[in-house]
Amino acid sequence: MRGSANLAAAGTVLLWASAFPAIAIAVPRLGPAGLAVARLAVASAALALAAPLLGVRRPRARDLPLIALCGLAGMTGYQLLLNAGERVVPAGTASLLVATAPVYASLLAAVFLGERAGGRRWAGSAVALAGTALIAASHGLGFGASALVVLAAAVLQAIFHTAQKPLLARYTGFEVTAYAMWAGTAFILPWTGSLLRVLPQAGGSAIASAVFLGLAPSAAGFVLWAYAMARLDVGRVTLSLYLVPAATIVIALAWLGQVPGPAELGGGAIALAGVMLASRKPRRPTLLPGQALLPGTGTAPAGAGPGPAGTGGGH
Repeated sequence: MRGSANLAAAGTVLLWASAFPAIAIAVPRLGPAGLAVARLAVASAALALAAPLLGVRRPRARDLPLIALCGLAGMTGYQLLLNAGERVVPAGTASLLVATAPVYASLLAAVFLGERAGGRRWAGSAVALAGTALIAASHGLGFGASALVVLAAAVLQAIFHTAQKPLLARYTGFEVTAYAMWAGTAFILPWTGSLLRVLPQAGGSAIASAVFLGLAPSAAGFVLWAYAMARLDVGRVTLSLYLVPAATIVIALAWLGQVPGPAELGGGAIALAGVMLASRKPRRPTLLPGQALLPGTGTAPAGAGPGPAGTGGGH
């Protein structure tokens, strides 16, 4: 069981990493909006076919606003901004910027979900932001503006991760993914004309890339992610996402001949170090037999230092 979950997590990394080069191929011919329409429509259709087989339930009315937020932020807004940014920002660099999303998600969770944000989380966030600033400033104003657009996409992804947490307590991971994808598709429908105008001249490679994005990174990627999340520790699965930028750089090099420059790689390394610092959980103190943590502090009682087992610090 654990082996299949690890394979699912590895598959998710490869599928999500392949999305960035595929976007770089499709977006020049389909445009940011046209590509978002095609990708979401294909993904929604695939999830709709799988939904009856997986027993997807109808969501409760009180959850619809949160589902709408997930779709608007994590699907519609994220894809529009990422597609627009990748017109200028190379695939590997875009993946490094998007990899900072967990930092923003943890900060949003601290504000809106009441999760505790210690000094390590704030320090890691500052380091990650410094890395993204280095990337944004690496190639002048035009590149920097596009990098900020990709960074805004990462913030929307963080909003999605934060907003889906309450839903995951009531629905399966597949159900939340399907609800968000269908909501995102509904929000992107006003841009359908953008796709219809360019589709006749788009070319086979762009259309194939759009279909691939909908079926593989969007539909299959989220299904594999939900499978892994249901069977492994959340922290273990989330750590695997740190491999996405490295996988993207390798895939983009093989597929597109792209490789980030030294400034982007350096900034990306700093940003990922900040993400890992912010995501690390503090070590819990080692307790002696019969010793307990003080309620709400995570620390051992004063005077409870090393002593004979069961003596409560020597008394």
